[in-house]
Amino acid sequence: MPYEVPEQKQVRVIINTDAKNEADDQYAIVHAILSQRLQIKGIIGAHFGARSATGMEESYEEVEHVLRLMGMRGQYDVYRGAPHKIRDIHTPVPSEGSQLIIDEAMKDDPRPLFVIFQGPLTDLASAYLQEPRIADRLTAVWIGGGTYPEGHEEFNLSNDVAAVNVVFNSPIPLWQVPKDVYEMVRVGIAELALKVRPHGRIGGYLYDYLVSHNMNNGHRPQWPKGETWVLGDSPAVSLLLEEQRFDYEMVEAPNVDADMRYIAKPGNRQIRVYRSVDARFILEDFYAKLALFALYEKELDSQRCGQQIP
Repeated sequence: MPYEVPEQKQVRVIINTDAKNEADDQYAIVHAILSQRLQIKGIIGAHFGARSATGMEESYEEVEHVLRLMGMRGQYDVYRGAPHKIRDIHTPVPSEGSQLIIDEAMKDDPRPLFVIFQGPLTDLASAYLQEPRIADRLTAVWIGGGTYPEGHEEFNLSNDVAAVNVVFNSPIPLWQVPKDVYEMVRVGIAELALKVRPHGRIGGYLYDYLVSHNMNNGHRPQWPKGETWVLGDSPAVSLLLEEQRFDYEMVEAPNVDADMRYIAKPGNRQIRVYRSVDARFILEDFYAKLALFALYEKELDSQRCGQQIP
């Protein structure tokens, strides 16, 4: 980037992502990497439930692939999360990912720690059950859950309802971006063709992978509509750049039943629930950073070619 963010304005970030599930996680990962305010301490590959028995490994490999395309493999540590949901609200699934969350939370570092979840909350619930002292040493941002107040089926929630109940009933500060809000980040595929595809190796991959997923989405043939997509994971990044402090409400955390409905729990601790996100800011900030990174790639390639010519 052609600018720097002062150290006192930086925050530590761990990314937890079911990256191979669909095609929007990759956009959020790239956006986070290109955001100078976010000091990424690790990226965790997450499972995505019954959709794939090997989802966590697929997500891990997808993160590695994105980093390779950006020329950044080895610059960020990638970890394996839990391969499946927790059995009940008392039993963690320990993993490299849950241990990373514990280790980073327990560090003596004055910069705030945020852990963003673009899939299930399995690794956060596991980390908390393993080490409850992390609760006041991080803030979690979760893309998931149905619309308030009733709730309803939602994919990230469906992949570990018990983990959500663990986190909702813990003291961990939580920012929730439910389904009706993350779906505000709608984008046309034509727009992505103009503003993403031309910008470097990673831009081409982000566009081509999304289009391929759009053409071959066998498990939900009517979704998406054909010319649009929802970059629903991107608010997990943008809210760390600008938290939109007038666009959320503090809500008493509910319980979640087996049908993914919210069951009111009067007197429970409060969580931050977003009512809207700024899609224009999210998309334009991403486009600008991607274009700047592509320029950097071109300059680097030009320097390498120049060094090879006698």
